[in-house]
Amino acid sequence: MYGNGDRDTPAWEQPGRFALAPAGNGTDTKPRGQDGIAPADWPRGVRPPGAPGWEHSAAAWLYDLCPPGYRSHDVLRRYPVILARMARRHVAAALAAARHGYGTARVDLEEAVTGRALEETLRMYEYEGSRAAATERAVRLVAEALAGERWEPRM
Repeated sequence: MYGNGDRDTPAWEQPGRFALAPAGNGTDTKPRGQDGIAPADWPRGVRPPGAPGWEHSAAAWLYDLCPPGYRSHDVLRRYPVILARMARRHVAAALAAARHGYGTARVDLEEAVTGRALEETLRMYEYEGSRAAATERAVRLVAEALAGERWEPRM
């Protein structure tokens, strides 16, 4: 996608990395699963869905992902599902910026920095992109839980 195969492809774009969980078939009338179960990739510091105080811990985590000004909007306090949507869009923008930066760094910086600095820059983009992709998945899980989704325990 970015040029020379795996060498130029950031980790978050490589097959199998941060894959989305399969979606439901749309025929279920209510979510299956149970309260108190957190799926893989659930964010640290957020209580499992259905546990006492879990929505408060989810909102605090979501606010930390957003620009500080978001805390001043009453609608986000009243409707955590809207806060989750805003956080998801904000994290998606960070991921898009990392993808774009990674894809254009060689051309944009080839005359401005040394080869070593460029390689360090690409590693930084890869790290931040991977982190943003993992955060994007975690935000999606929190948003699903706020909408009523629950998960089954894994054996």
